[in-house]
Amino acid sequence: MEFLNDYVVFVIVGICLAIGYIIKNIIRTDIFNRYIPLIVGILGVGLNVWINMNINPEIMLGGLISGLASTGLYEAFHQFINK
Repeated sequence: MEFLNDYVVFVIVGICLAIGYIIKNIIRTDIFNRYIPLIVGILGVGLNVWINMNINPEIMLGGLISGLASTGLYEAFHQFINK
């Protein structure tokens, strides 16, 4: 799994983390919250395509990994704060 670290774009992680946090706290229904990983994954791909002005599987993977990493980062901080 360490090879995926090469694909993480920290700007995208930060943006997706902020957007996911806003969505989670504005829309408080569990039905919608389960789609947050999908939303930030798609957002991450879109941002990485926009940043690189190109689309290929490597750029799509980088955006997807970065978007999904933001959900993991949110959960890690949430668990840390609650304990």
